[in-house]
Amino acid sequence: MKTLIFFFTTVLLNQVAECSLQDDYFKLSAEDIDGNEVKFEKFKGMVTLVVNTASLCGFTDGHLRDLTRLHDILSFGDLFSVLAFPCNQFGEQEPGDPAQIKQFILVNYNSEFPIFNKVETIGENAHPVYKNIIAQSSTPPDWNFYKYLVDHTGRVTHSWGPKVTIPQIFPHVQQAVDAAWVARGGGDMADKPSELTRDEL
Repeated sequence: MKTLIFFFTTVLLNQVAECSLQDDYFKLSAEDIDGNEVKFEKFKGMVTLVVNTASLCGFTDGHLRDLTRLHDILSFGDLFSVLAFPCNQFGEQEPGDPAQIKQFILVNYNSEFPIFNKVETIGENAHPVYKNIIAQSSTPPDWNFYKYLVDHTGRVTHSWGPKVTIPQIFPHVQQAVDAAWVARGGGDMADKPSELTRDEL
């Protein structure tokens, strides 16, 4: 009996901790590439894809092109956003200052998703956003372009390394956006705007 009580107590505490982390995600904030504070409460009810970016990585071109396309397709109606966090921890492949990073992404890819200031994603000085998603997923990034899918409730549902492409994860992202659409009272899937009905990137 004591073993059963311990088991169910542990399960309950884990569920409470997970719910707390989900709620905490929307209490976070981060400085954007222009130095402005962005409160994550603005993303409540939205699906976000958190990505640590780098300008000089072998994965840079393919990922930034596809992330831009993904954001353009699914950001309709404020249901989805890519969140780009430049990071220089992996191979020192993001050495530029904020102005250089912003220019590189905007000039080369015309990306409209939020770009944040350069952060650390692992270690003692990891940004609170990354501390939260790592605590939820138990998966720290080990290279540039590590991708975390956070659903409309603030729960990290999937994580993928840089070798997994954006077209490969598209079905998972779209499924999460579908759930956000329904949760918002969007109605039947057949009524979704055409921008959200694609079956491929």
